[in-house]
Amino acid sequence: MAAPEKVKGPASYFPSIEKTYGQPMAHWFDLVKQQQGKKHMEIVAWLKAEHGMGHGHANAVVAYCLAAAQ
Repeated sequence: MAAPEKVKGPASYFPSIEKTYGQPMAHWFDLVKQQQGKKHMEIVAWLKAEHGMGHGHANAVVAYCLAAAQ
């Protein structure tokens, strides 16, 4: 029996993000979608300043959302 495949990339941060900030990932995805038209690092800076998110977590959320939008 094979072990389940480990989650890689930005999604590997999602359990920690939900636990740390107390919101489901859908909440963060919706916030990022509202920042449409801004650059990656602008959105990261916004999540850090307005929502107190750490850099790694903010970067993971933004990277995932922008990749999914393509």
